[in-house]
Amino acid sequence: MSDSANNDDSLKTEEPTPRRLEEAREKGQVAKSQEVNHWFMILAFAAIIALLAPGVASRLADSMEGLMARAHLFPVDPGGLGDLLGALVVEVFLALALPLAVVVIAAVLSGFLQVGPIFTLEPLKPKLDKISLVAGVKRLFSSRALFEFAKGVGKLAIVGVVAFLMIWPQRDMIPLVPSMPMLDFLDLLSGLALRVILAVLAVMTVLAILDLTFQRFQHNKQLRMTKQEVRDEHKQAEGDPMIKARLRQIRAERARRRMLAAVPEADVVVTNPTHYAVALRYDPAAMNAPKVTAKGVDKVAKRIREAAEAHEVPLMEDPPLARALFDTVDLDSEVPPEHYKAVAEVIGYVMRLKGRMPAAAGPAPSRPGGRDSP
Repeated sequence: MSDSANNDDSLKTEEPTPRRLEEAREKGQVAKSQEVNHWFMILAFAAIIALLAPGVASRLADSMEGLMARAHLFPVDPGGLGDLLGALVVEVFLALALPLAVVVIAAVLSGFLQVGPIFTLEPLKPKLDKISLVAGVKRLFSSRALFEFAKGVGKLAIVGVVAFLMIWPQRDMIPLVPSMPMLDFLDLLSGLALRVILAVLAVMTVLAILDLTFQRFQHNKQLRMTKQEVRDEHKQAEGDPMIKARLRQIRAERARRRMLAAVPEADVVVTNPTHYAVALRYDPAAMNAPKVTAKGVDKVAKRIREAAEAHEVPLMEDPPLARALFDTVDLDSEVPPEHYKAVAEVIGYVMRLKGRMPAAAGPAPSRPGGRDSP
């Protein structure tokens, strides 16, 4: 491994993020222990021997005894022998179908319980490093491969010792095997096999737990990230600040254009006279109180005034009211009751100018609920 690779690994001090773990899972990179798979397979064999072996052995023994009893009737021509062997294969298959199904279920269950449901074709995609001789040699003699080899040898040694210790006490039965009836021999064999498998299963339980813990640690270590990778991922997830600022700017500009488009429909624009501008619209038939249809300061206020002048909307200078409306009333919201009196004077004056109400009357905007203001 090069120095640069070592330096890169030394920089990976951060735990993998959920997104990094999910991306690895989509590629089929998950923490999976083969020892757990082996444990489930051994458990399946133990269940087969304890629960299914007597019935399977009895069925096979009956088939063999019947076969031997009719040995003198067997056809010797090729066609007859073929039919006989075919029938024998079918009989053996039917006897072993359920045990084989148990083994398959155990194999599937072992993977599902470790990593959950996962389906990906990523490992099947062709990659140059998979066919590269140099890369293959490096993988073959890598520290991980050597560790797996040493682990396999050690496991076989432990399992061999355990099996020997289970079989050795029964060594006196070996000379009696040739004279045993078939069923007695199968009972002896199944009992001895079950004893060995249970002992191996106990050892494999410890090995599976240790290996699963190690595999998860290694998987987590391989997916560790540098601080920069974490920042980059966070930036991608949350959005680039510059892009977000640009989007906010675009949204604000669009909102200003919509707001300026509403100025020609306003009844009056209250100004500061230069720093603030608030456009008001009042329709007694549809509104409980005048509504703020546009507002702005400085450059935006100037554009509101220019739009109002272009469409002959009256401009009224009232600095306290303009400032108060800008600070307290949201866009497209009705004027609150505390500003009714001041706004009523402005609206009434404008309506009188337009000849929309008698000179002696004022608009007196109503409160919410239809009640007139005082």
